[in-house]
Amino acid sequence: MKLRLDCVVCIVKQALKAVRLATNDPKVQEEVLRRVMRRLTEIGWVGTPPQLVRVSRVAELIEELTGVDDPYRDLKRASNDEALAIVDEIRSLIASYEDSLRAAVKVAIAGNIIDFATIETYDLRATIEKVLKQKPAIDDYSKLREEVLSVETLLYFADNAGEIVFDKLLIEEMIRVRGKPFRKISFVIKGGPIINDATIEDAIYVGLDKLPNIEFKKVSSGKPGTGPERSSPEVLSWIRKHDLVISKGQGNYEDLSSVKGVYFLLIAKCPVVAEDIGVKVGNIVIKRG
Repeated sequence: MKLRLDCVVCIVKQALKAVRLATNDPKVQEEVLRRVMRRLTEIGWVGTPPQLVRVSRVAELIEELTGVDDPYRDLKRASNDEALAIVDEIRSLIASYEDSLRAAVKVAIAGNIIDFATIETYDLRATIEKVLKQKPAIDDYSKLREEVLSVETLLYFADNAGEIVFDKLLIEEMIRVRGKPFRKISFVIKGGPIINDATIEDAIYVGLDKLPNIEFKKVSSGKPGTGPERSSPEVLSWIRKHDLVISKGQGNYEDLSSVKGVYFLLIAKCPVVAEDIGVKVGNIVIKRG
C-alpha cells in the first residue's frame, strides 16, 4: 500500500504519543518531535507507511534521548494480561458456534482492536461480541477454510501484544478442525519494540511457544539488527515456502497488500487503509490478496 500525506502526519502523532510514555520532560518531548519532523523533511515520502516509519528513526530517537527502549512495555503487558484473563471464556464461546473456525477467525480479528497507534481506548469484550455478529465487508472465509483443512505449513504475521492471545486461539482451532497439527508453523513477530507490536517476549508470555511445531521469525522494528523488512526478498521467500499465509492487522497489510495469496484479517481502523481496501472504517475484513 502506497503511503499518503495522512501517513506522514500520523507518524508525527505516534512519535509524540511514544515519547510522552517514555518521559514527562517537555523539553525532551519537543526535541524528539523536532528531530522526527526534521528527518521527515529530509527524506522522500515514498514506499509504504511502515517503511517511512522505519527510515524516520522514531524509536531510535526516543531511546537515544530518553534511555527508554520500549515506551509501550507496560501497556503491552497489560494488554496481554487483559486478553489472558478472558481467554478461557472466549475459547468456550468459540466452541459454542456451529462453525467454530469462523468464530475463531472473527475473534482473532476482534483482537486487532488492541492498537495503540490508532485507538485511544477500546472495550475488548464488547468488540469481540460485536465482531462475532458482524458481517465482513470482504469475506473470503470459505477459501481460507479450504486451505486450513488441506495445507501442511502456516506462516502467520502477528500484529499487536494482547491480540496475539486470540491469534493463538485461532491457530489452536485450526489444528482442532484439521484433526492434526501443521507440519510447521512460522509465527512472525517484531525483532524489537515498536509501538505495541508483539515481540518474542510477548509471544512466549502468552504461551505461543507451546503450540506444536512452531518457530518464530523476526521482522524489522526499524532499528538495525532487528530483522529483515517485511517487503524484503527474504520475507517474500518465507511466503513462497509456506502453503498458507495469514497477515493480521493494518501494518502488515500496508507492507504486504500487493502479495498474492496472503489472507488479510483486520479491522479497518484508519481511513487511508479502509480506502485502499475498499471498505469503511470499522468494517472487518477476511481478504485473500
